[in-house]
Amino acid sequence: MSGRRPRVVVVGGGLAGLAAGVEAADRSAAVTLLERRPRLGGATWSFEHRGISFDNGQHVFMRCCGAYRRFLERIGSASDVRLQSRLEVPVLRPGGPTGAIRRTAGPAPLHLLASLLTYPHLSRRRRLQAIRTATALRRLDPDDAELDETTFGDWLAARGTDAVTVEALWDLIVLPTVNVRAAEASLKLAAKVFRTGLLSRADAADIGWATVPLSALHGDAARRTLQSAGAEVTTGAAVRGVRRGPGGRPVVETDGRTIEADAVVVAVPHDAAGSLLPAGTVAHQERLEELGTSPIVNVHLVYDRPVMGLAMAAGAGSDVEFVFDRTDASGLDDGRQCLTISLSAARSYIGRRSPDLVQHFEAEMARLLPAAAGARVTERIVTRERAATFLGAPGTHGLRPGAPTALPGVYLAGAWCDTGWPATMEGAVRSGVEAARLATEYAAGRPASPEPLARRPEAVAA
Repeated sequence: MSGRRPRVVVVGGGLAGLAAGVEAADRSAAVTLLERRPRLGGATWSFEHRGISFDNGQHVFMRCCGAYRRFLERIGSASDVRLQSRLEVPVLRPGGPTGAIRRTAGPAPLHLLASLLTYPHLSRRRRLQAIRTATALRRLDPDDAELDETTFGDWLAARGTDAVTVEALWDLIVLPTVNVRAAEASLKLAAKVFRTGLLSRADAADIGWATVPLSALHGDAARRTLQSAGAEVTTGAAVRGVRRGPGGRPVVETDGRTIEADAVVVAVPHDAAGSLLPAGTVAHQERLEELGTSPIVNVHLVYDRPVMGLAMAAGAGSDVEFVFDRTDASGLDDGRQCLTISLSAARSYIGRRSPDLVQHFEAEMARLLPAAAGARVTERIVTRERAATFLGAPGTHGLRPGAPTALPGVYLAGAWCDTGWPATMEGAVRSGVEAARLATEYAAGRPASPEPLARRPEAVAA
């Protein structure tokens, strides 16, 4: 390279692309990041309406999400999130007691025993059965490809779990993490969630979320970090293709220019990646669309007074899956409260009219929170991510490629790649970091062997 900094082009400015760009810059590459949209952050972004900041959807992470937390540290956003000191998820039921999924100070898996034994939304018999099921879950190996041949729901049913227990307990966890219900979720992905998040390490599932708008947390902060490292960041740049150029170097074609690179990271959704690359570049390239998509809908309600005294809660016996207090992040300081209802695997909601969704969930919130029944909603916003994640159903594993491709110097990144994780922020960041590692080694003339992400240690700072 004669002292020249190798040039790495990153296609895509979502979390995977941002993580790849930062990692490549930290490895002394000259980075060019191209994003077709006018903003960075991918599926995590914010907007303002009547002076109130809303996120497109509620995104959370866990203490075990080490790559994501290190990314926040690197871009200077670690102080803009809240991380529970100890897992506690209140579970509300209309007209019933408030339960909770919480951990004690004991070691895993005993840290959840007290919570399961006293969980009021299940009978004593169902609680004991749930404890036996959790013990069996702990024995599963998330790296076992055979687990991808069945659904989590079928596995639960084979162990005597009924629909009441699935709705009141197991779906509360698998639905927001895999973005499908237990009945459809790949057992392999469900095993990853429960083993890594809940059953192997006591503090792994402590939950964190942003205390500032997501655009500030991710896109804005990462842009500053990249630009301070000398990277070129261009939004509104539509990439038309990536191909092999003169001398075997990869070439990126955009509407306005042709960019020769030493290496390229393609960090776009799975349903876009195949069309950007020559046929045969990615394993099962012609079948990537079979990964499918699963939508997420969020209903944002601003009340004229506080109606919920919790930072977040789950719902049981209600269409409200999770609700978060976003008042501080929204910028409100006039006594109103902003609550966001998050609906995963939202195929039944994605096509419904916004006024109908608002009317329905205002009524559901009044059932769940008595104080909401007497309050007035001053602002109502519905946000939709129609293709929020790939569909984490059986058969997923074999379609998720690793970072290397058949095109020399070109690597893939994205939460849909073979990270070993469901489609999460952690998976996106892990894939971006790995792709950048491989790309910079290749660009420097030192091709590195890929390190399977699914087998990398869960190195997490305390």
